[in-house]
Amino acid sequence: MNIKQYKVGTFLFLLTFSTPALFAANESTNSVNPTSQLINVESTAVPAVEQNDLQETPEYVEALNTDLEIEEELSVQEEQQTESENQPYQVSFTNSAWEQYDVADEFYDSPYQVSLFSPKNGEDSDRLVSQTGSIFYYGLGAISVLAVLPDSVTNWESSGDQSLPSKWVENVKEGPVWDRDDVVLNYIMHPYFGGAYYQTARKSGYRQWDSFLYSTLMSTVFWEYGVEAFAETPSMQDLVVTPVLGWVYGEWAFNKEREIWSNGGTVWGREDLGNLALFLLDPIDSVGRNVNRLFGRDVIKAGTGYVKISEQSSAARIPNDKQIMFEVNYIFGDEDNAAQSGISGKRKRNSGYSFANTKDPVNTGIIGISLGGGHVIFDNKRGLKSQEYGQVSLGLYFTPSFSARLNYNSTKMLQTFADRDYDYETFSVDGQYYFNTESPFRPFVTAGIGEEIWDQDKSLYNFQVNAGIGFHYKLNNKWALQVDATNYFTTDESSHDQQISGKVIYRFGEGEGNVL
Repeated sequence: MNIKQYKVGTFLFLLTFSTPALFAANESTNSVNPTSQLINVESTAVPAVEQNDLQETPEYVEALNTDLEIEEELSVQEEQQTESENQPYQVSFTNSAWEQYDVADEFYDSPYQVSLFSPKNGEDSDRLVSQTGSIFYYGLGAISVLAVLPDSVTNWESSGDQSLPSKWVENVKEGPVWDRDDVVLNYIMHPYFGGAYYQTARKSGYRQWDSFLYSTLMSTVFWEYGVEAFAETPSMQDLVVTPVLGWVYGEWAFNKEREIWSNGGTVWGREDLGNLALFLLDPIDSVGRNVNRLFGRDVIKAGTGYVKISEQSSAARIPNDKQIMFEVNYIFGDEDNAAQSGISGKRKRNSGYSFANTKDPVNTGIIGISLGGGHVIFDNKRGLKSQEYGQVSLGLYFTPSFSARLNYNSTKMLQTFADRDYDYETFSVDGQYYFNTESPFRPFVTAGIGEEIWDQDKSLYNFQVNAGIGFHYKLNNKWALQVDATNYFTTDESSHDQQISGKVIYRFGEGEGNVL
């Protein structure tokens, strides 16, 4: 990931005006016969949320007994349809949330099961597919523009006379590597776009775990090994940081957007600030809504439907727990059904989305980040002086017994505090198994694989296997201390280096308190 991501927002906006042909083909699919128009989505759409004006849900009416009565009813509905067609287009409501579904407690007996490819609890897979398609269009438009920009702008490596397909194959074979991109790009912009991917699934009714997996797939397959691999080698930290920290940002933005919609789409009472905030929180959904406004119909399933906020006073819940109340119509059934709109539309009014106290144990609390340092003792055969290093890691604490993390060590991180004779770096993907998990004091074993990097040649990567032991001390649900001693075996040189480190761990969300 490089400076190009700063340009993506502009390109997405321009793309909505420069590629109408991509969407024009859908026009023919929206033609229906006069009878089916009685339940056309546009005619039954709820008014735009910005107006906070909800359409009343029609009550069920028993079938009329005579042909005359049916004919009169159809005539009235056709007149209503004509009036609706003359009204300006209003964005339909398509967003939903996992918390609004009635999911059996037994579902969480297997908390890490995947529903992304086989939704069974009401998740809106149609919306997810539509949004994913729009992301692909945006990506193709962005790469087309970036490909013609100079290397000084994009910081992409020049391929000379090499074709794009051969360049892609070469980059994929070489990766992943530890990239040298700017800190802002790697650790702010990447999580931001990871959060945008995350919200695409989250707003389609998928739970946090499935939304994280969707973000992982999109950031890995679509971007890192897809679009970006045409220009540069996939990055190790991007593969982890984008979806993991994207989960943290995406969940925060997901709930922050609801607060804005509950205030009528305004921030500090101003609609322009509200529109800006909504775009920045989730550019993909915001662009989708504006594409629909541009074409005057639902090209992309995008929108929102959060209308008011209330305080929970039930004794069964935490006092003053905020709850979003839905009063939104969700359309089910076939649009070409000739039955009455109040029946075939099966219009359903849902309510009751809570910001907190969900039953799902898999949430941002499983994400942990650590910062620390250590001392490396090199194998005698290497003839190198021992050195201090800084350490940072990002991981998932799946259960109190098991975690996995991306670990990075570098002598450069301590250059302000200690002299160093050389630049030495290692990165690895490690797993930890903890014992005595009922106690705050938990011994653990760790093992992983990775590579070391030397300043003499930044392209020189030596493969390493590591294993060690350590102790984890839980201070509270969000903070912990950890020390470990690890042996790093470098296969290229058959050397054994020892690392002793200590770190402070922070858990996001509710921390360990709501994790299995």
